[in-house]
Amino acid sequence: MTDTPARLLTLLSLLQTPREWPGSELAERLRVSARTIRRDIERLRELGYPVEATLGAEGGYRLVAGAAMPPLLLDDEEAVAIAVGLRAGAGHAIEGVEEASVRALAKLEQVLPGRLRRRVGALQSATIAVTRGDGASVDPRTLTTMASAAAGPERLRFAYRARDGADSRRLVEPYRLVSTGSRWYLVAYDLGREDWRTFRVDRVAEPFATGARFTPRELPMEAAEFVRRGLRGGETYAVEVSFAGPAEALPGWLQADAESEGAGCRVRFPSADSPEWVAARLALVGIPFTVHAPDVLAAAARALAARLTSATAP
Repeated sequence: MTDTPARLLTLLSLLQTPREWPGSELAERLRVSARTIRRDIERLRELGYPVEATLGAEGGYRLVAGAAMPPLLLDDEEAVAIAVGLRAGAGHAIEGVEEASVRALAKLEQVLPGRLRRRVGALQSATIAVTRGDGASVDPRTLTTMASAAAGPERLRFAYRARDGADSRRLVEPYRLVSTGSRWYLVAYDLGREDWRTFRVDRVAEPFATGARFTPRELPMEAAEFVRRGLRGGETYAVEVSFAGPAEALPGWLQADAESEGAGCRVRFPSADSPEWVAARLALVGIPFTVHAPDVLAAAARALAARLTSATAP
């Protein structure tokens, strides 16, 4: 194989298989000399791929974990599996599948060949995901369109149905996608209203990037806090909960606000979600907890416990 770029890609594809490759076997597969293999290994290392060499009569090479994430080569089956998994997670706003997952899905679907994109769509339409939470499902293509427009950055047009059922067309400058664990929201500057707005993604239809670039504006606060305030008309309440377990055992959405306290930890965070929803999410953590504040959350937790107890009574 005399084409150096093609040979490097083939070599990288082989090394990504989790095994050790003798230099002689690599040379035979690529139809080059052992010296060429050594030279190509050095080129891969210069590109950031951590290739480890082992000593011995034959010598061997394998790809190991490095300090940074280098580009990966995926075969057809791997690409389809990853795209389907990301679509399923993003479409149901599962906790932990945040904006980074949507960006990854957008990048992957951008380069998927048409034949693989059709396979992903067929698998998605033929499967049903059973998820927790009361959030409405969204089309992953809507999320990827929005994520790509925000990364562009490009102005975005879409149809929107408000809470009261009123339909409108919007032209916005997308800023961030925010997941609350139950729903996805788009934070954007609405050019028609000349102000920042929050849009529920499941109420969006026919989104498309216009191709018109813009200079991103500065949101006056963090996007997540902007969404929280919008959900409660600008009001939030302080939550204080202690868990009978270490902070490391908590899910990611709680760890950032956790402080160690003896064998357990105490978590304080502002919330704009309903107390009933917060109580349900805390219960799903699976670690015993005590609500210290506010009183409405403690009442919601007691009511949830009473309903669950009643549901299991003989």
